Amino acid sequence: MKKYFSGVTIECASGDIAGQQDMTAVVNAANARLKTGGGVAGALHQAAGPGLEEECRPLAPIKPGEAVITGGHNLPNRYVIHCLGPVYGQDKPEEKYLVDCYRNALNLAEEKKIDSIAFPSISTGAFGYPMEDAALIAFRTIKDVISKLQELKHIRFVLRGGQAIEIHQQCMDKVFGQ
Repeated sequence: MKKYFSGVTIECASGDIAGQQDMTAVVNAANARLKTGGGVAGALHQAAGPGLEEECRPLAPIKPGEAVITGGHNLPNRYVIHCLGPVYGQDKPEEKYLVDCYRNALNLAEEKKIDSIAFPSISTGAFGYPMEDAALIAFRTIKDVISKLQELKHIRFVLRGGQAIEIHQQCMDKVFGQ
């Protein structure tokens, strides 16, 4: 499902974040040390190869809400934007940190003149953020920032599982209209 808002395509898709061949950048739901891990970080690091972790080393550690950018290495994407989402119930104020993740990633994309970006559902896996709350925060932040974007024309949420897609589509409808 796609929405068009302020000249930008926003969509939800099922798939593998490491296989987004038509996106200039992908977003890593990173850990503070920017190392390989489970979930999104594991998939991206595995597909990108050891050069990604090498490039990340001097950029770490990052704090919740922060974003840094690296090359894509063996990924089909030119860039990886690494965001450290909040651990739900632990990193306070978690909503502010999650807003910062999306805002900082979008600002980095704009600075680097990136035209397309694929996001995972940041903080909803091992970090325990309730998916509906996280999706609403993501889409509201995008709506808030979108009018300032000159370069970015395509934002995709890459999700795993029918329930994740359904929740994100419902939240996208709430924020951007049916």
